Amino acid sequence: MNQITSKALTGFKYIYLIVFFALLAGFFHPLITNTSFDGVVIGVLVLFAGLAGGVLLYRAATSESKRAIFLGSGFALMSISLYYIFQLTGRT
Repeated sequence: MNQITSKALTGFKYIYLIVFFALLAGFFHPLITNTSFDGVVIGVLVLFAGLAGGVLLYRAATSESKRAIFLGSGFALMSISLYYIFQLTGRT
């Protein structure tokens, strides 16, 4: 019973993140303006890349053996996410 509850809670966490990022990426704008959802999908993917970078930076703070790998890959993912954010907003 405990294992089923744990799996359900884990699934709920990921569904919650996807819904939160979809709303943050502007899910309602294409509905109101009757345009495509391409920007929303790209926005969600960019936010997930930033989240993965943040998780890797957290792992770097808690890990002893692979700290340099986690730091490098975390900053790389966050930089890629920031680059795509600037690219999408037209500031590059």
